[in-house]
Amino acid sequence: MNASDKALNDSRNLSEQAHERIRRDILNGELFPGEKLQIEAISDRYGIGMAPVREALNRLSSEGLVERKSQRGFFVAEISMTSLEELVKTRIWLETLALREAILNATEDWEEQLVLAYHRLARTHRRLPAEAGRELSEEWELRHKEFHMLLLDRCGSSWLLGFCSTMMDQAVRYRSLSMNVHPSLLRREGAAAEHQELLNAVIDRDADRACQLLADHYNTTLEGLRTVIEHGQG
Repeated sequence: MNASDKALNDSRNLSEQAHERIRRDILNGELFPGEKLQIEAISDRYGIGMAPVREALNRLSSEGLVERKSQRGFFVAEISMTSLEELVKTRIWLETLALREAILNATEDWEEQLVLAYHRLARTHRRLPAEAGRELSEEWELRHKEFHMLLLDRCGSSWLLGFCSTMMDQAVRYRSLSMNVHPSLLRREGAAAEHQELLNAVIDRDADRACQLLADHYNTTLEGLRTVIEHGQG
């Protein structure tokens, strides 16, 4: 690798690091909706040069986590109850379509992976950062997304999986912000049982029941978040 190629590769690596760290802080609610993202301040915060930070912010803007306002710079994307309702509705549309296709393409290997992902999720206790530190608090979210994405994995469309993954990340952001403000209002003790029912329906190849359970799962979470958001606005 010549010097020019090495410099380009280093720049890409720094941009990727900046993207991941800013994204992580937005999803975890450490960078708040509407907060201005000054490139110089973000560069200092993460110890990464301004050019990679700008590239990362442009990428996050295309992903819907950052807003670029003309002549004003970059801001953490705002949230609202209306946007959350639209997000949940769209997730249900797309994920039930993907789940139905995945069940049509089911294999024993896929089912075994699902069972393993479910057990990993079930064994992971959901903790708040204040209770267990940041890394442990994130483990549940990682296991949760792994399980839900695996449910859709056999749908046969990388485009559809990409859209679903992006929407899952947006949902994580709402949950994290809500739990940071009113953790006692968002304890979803029934979520584990809902995951078990969903897994059982998929293994039984009952697409209608699985899709209904998935929709109910998201709508139940929506109502919990509504309580938190409206409580915070009251």
